[in-house]
Amino acid sequence: MTALLFAICVGVVTSCGLYLLLQRRSFDLVLGLTLLSYAVNLFIFAMGGLRSGMTPILRNGIAQYADPLPPALVLTAIVIGLAMTALLLALALRQRHQHNDDRLDRDGDDTC
Repeated sequence: MTALLFAICVGVVTSCGLYLLLQRRSFDLVLGLTLLSYAVNLFIFAMGGLRSGMTPILRNGIAQYADPLPPALVLTAIVIGLAMTALLLALALRQRHQHNDDRLDRDGDDTC
């Protein structure tokens, strides 16, 4: 039951991210990419196994342990996602400042 609820939550976050990516505003694009990165992080956690109370290191020959690799990958992805979000926000703010609008569907004949 917990795995089904987790899968539904990942699906909802993914669908919201895809919906925002399809919008024609730069801020919506940034939010959509951020939500998609959160969904991927949750998916990586789920691939590592949803175990609580398990140690990440084998002790005394215990066969039940939590895999330490997915949390390490997610921590790295969080740092990279934060840097990507900061860069995209800077680009979106620059576009808004230059064109006084944040729409992405304008023609290419605009002059700066």
